[in-house]
Amino acid sequence: MIRKSAVFVFLLVLIVMVSVRIGFSDNKKKNFDQLYKQVELFAQTLAIVQNDYVEETKTKDLVYGALSGILSSLDAHSQFMDPDTFEELKVDTEGKFGGLGIEITIKDRLLTVITPIEDTPAWKAGIKANDHIVKINEELTREMSLTDAVRKMRGKPGEMVHLTVLRDTEKKLLEFKIKRDMIKITDIKYVRILENGIAYIRLREFRENTFSDLNNALSLLAKQGMKALIIDLRNNPGGLLDVAVKVTGKFLEPNKLVAYTKGRKQEKNLEFFSEAKNTNLDLPLVVLINEGSASGSEIVAGALQDYKRAIIIGQKSFGKGSVQTVIPLGDGSALRLTTSHYFTPSGKIIQGKGITPDILVEAKEAARFDSAEPEGKQERIVDPLQDSRQTDKPAKDAFDYKADPQIIRAVDTLKAIAIYQQVK
Repeated sequence: MIRKSAVFVFLLVLIVMVSVRIGFSDNKKKNFDQLYKQVELFAQTLAIVQNDYVEETKTKDLVYGALSGILSSLDAHSQFMDPDTFEELKVDTEGKFGGLGIEITIKDRLLTVITPIEDTPAWKAGIKANDHIVKINEELTREMSLTDAVRKMRGKPGEMVHLTVLRDTEKKLLEFKIKRDMIKITDIKYVRILENGIAYIRLREFRENTFSDLNNALSLLAKQGMKALIIDLRNNPGGLLDVAVKVTGKFLEPNKLVAYTKGRKQEKNLEFFSEAKNTNLDLPLVVLINEGSASGSEIVAGALQDYKRAIIIGQKSFGKGSVQTVIPLGDGSALRLTTSHYFTPSGKIIQGKGITPDILVEAKEAARFDSAEPEGKQERIVDPLQDSRQTDKPAKDAFDYKADPQIIRAVDTLKAIAIYQQVK
């Protein structure tokens, strides 16, 4: 009985492999042929489990389990998605959902916080970048997929979620009880002149409207006498690649390489160039990053650093620079497969390395100035220019840039550049 089941499964897998092999080149076929020797081992194992396991099993469940194991063994971002999970991925949240406000990944086989989204419950509770989430509602996360972790943290607003966190700088587990809320992500915040014509813009994420909002903010700041600019990408988890490229291009000459990807297949080797009009080429520029800056924000910082267009200040960034391609399968499931890595124009890999600032400045805990904002303020600043129109008045919110050592270093750096330019 086992022998017949094994032969049946083997033939089934063999047919699939042959049909896939037909589309390969001769070199790929040669390498692919080596897999045939291992197919029978897989088929035998599947048949034995179906026949001898203590409980009756479904072939579909076994195959799904095997596919999940294959993908999870590759890297932290590759994943097999069953039809329900794939459908969830395709749902457009429009930047609004019930949850805690945490961007997560798997790093060193641990569920790790990329960054807490500002003004969200997680941010206010004190969750930090690189925190390792050990438990969610008392359930261990060691073998938990990213999708499952997101499912457990998202849900009905008002409900409590219990997180057990391991922080590298602490010698004990930290417990957080955080109430879910509606998470509304805004792209740009704190558009204003700080002092001496030094302007400040915080980019919180790269979304569809970010580039147009940035253009509006820069136009307004120019009218207010902007002479230099600080772009704050701290705790910016990334977002849309094309928007990050456009933002970078705003400060570079056209047709400059912003980033490129490199993979095993030629079609995965892509290059992204600046193409913005009305660029700000002469504006002295500082970019702030920290360990919560990831993906798109690392592409921006890396490109501006490579071209010596901006001085990068802060802490080393997170180091997420891999590209995942979603490949639908016949039954409604899909593969989320890492197919390439991002590189800066000079050839520095971002994945696992991050961007090292030109000037390292440690953060100060008190610098989380905006976590104490009045309730609902983040909902008010939907238009980033609404906040900047108040730049000629004393700030009534908790924004106190003089309490932030990284912003102060940026201001001092831009002042020094202005003095140097005058002397020169």
